[in-house]
Amino acid sequence: MAAQRTVFRGGLIFDGTGAQASSGDLVVEGGRIVDLGGGSDGDISVDCAGMTLLPGLFDCHTHVMFSHIDQWKQIQTPFSYQFYEAAGNLAATLGVGITTIRDAGGADLGVKRALEDGLIGGPRMHISIRMLSQTGGHGDDWYVSGVEVPFMVAHPGAPSGMVDGPDAMRVKVRQMIRAGADVIKVATSGGVLSPRDDPRHAHLRPAELEILVAEAEAAGVFVMAHAQAADGIKNAVRAGIRSIEHGIYLDDEAIELMLEHGTWLVPTLVAPGGVIDAAAQGVPVPEASVAKARQVVDIHQRSFSKAVAAGVRIAMGTDSGVTPHGSNLRELALMADGGMEPAQVLAAATSSAAELMGLSDRLGTLEPGKLADVVLVRGDVADLATLSERIESVYMEGRLVSGTPPGDGVRS
Repeated sequence: MAAQRTVFRGGLIFDGTGAQASSGDLVVEGGRIVDLGGGSDGDISVDCAGMTLLPGLFDCHTHVMFSHIDQWKQIQTPFSYQFYEAAGNLAATLGVGITTIRDAGGADLGVKRALEDGLIGGPRMHISIRMLSQTGGHGDDWYVSGVEVPFMVAHPGAPSGMVDGPDAMRVKVRQMIRAGADVIKVATSGGVLSPRDDPRHAHLRPAELEILVAEAEAAGVFVMAHAQAADGIKNAVRAGIRSIEHGIYLDDEAIELMLEHGTWLVPTLVAPGGVIDAAAQGVPVPEASVAKARQVVDIHQRSFSKAVAAGVRIAMGTDSGVTPHGSNLRELALMADGGMEPAQVLAAATSSAAELMGLSDRLGTLEPGKLADVVLVRGDVADLATLSERIESVYMEGRLVSGTPPGDGVRS
């Protein structure tokens, strides 16, 4: 039996390349886009008048295994609850048009496989399992009381990411790959939510990072770096790490190095504000973390603007989990505030993100041969602040996965 042929007819098409949207029809067959143009025939016709078709969006930095930063609540929650919570977080993410994510720590191979096997619904996923961190670094959950309060508990599917020294680093990277990591995440600086470090300080030495990258490259996987300190960013770039996450204290030298090496920036501009908002809502966030968040908000936005002006390659990511899942698209307006045109922002969430994740051969743009991940948005996609409110339908590989098709699909 021939595959069903669906025509999305009469809308504007934003193809994901950064070009302005233009009118046309999009034809899907067998889960892939087979034609763009006008006057196409199909078994099913979807009336897209008044709407714009976007490629499925990406979030290149999210944490689907947690939904808040209340550690006191977290340690009183049963261990297995996080897996059920992840199902809800994945559904919320899909509902705002995000069909592909890169989990930056938390999800294990079981969660990814449950998605692939259809046990739960949500975006396709690349996993990092656990972030690698030095003792006293961003992934160290030890407090001066002698108690450890982990954001993410180590378990058989997710080994601890704590590591010190080049030899131990080699072993740790291999453990993460053995556990199913698609990407290795490492903290090359302190961070906001960790108790005993400073976001301005570099972590792990170049020799440790060189071993990390060598082992990742040998296994054919990329590396992403939580890197807020200028020196931590530079160490990561020099070592060959593919993407800088956050990049709060970018300086001119770091930007020049990123341009020279073709390094990506995943800014997560929404994240520091999420910490401040949580504290204002009564979440018992340690005062040291709230102070760090307040300290970095403006610096973060200025650093991002400098990176945009210089032409650094940028992909969208949110650090969701720190902020609510399903509010991911708040990041887009902040990127525009930082100097990106709306079409550039949408490209950062589609074609650029696909390139960062090594998926541009099948995702990120609306063109023949690509998988038919399509988001239908009512009205002007350049109005980024209200974009998530106007998403009508989300398709993955030509199949409706969220929302309702306009007119419920009319048979041709």
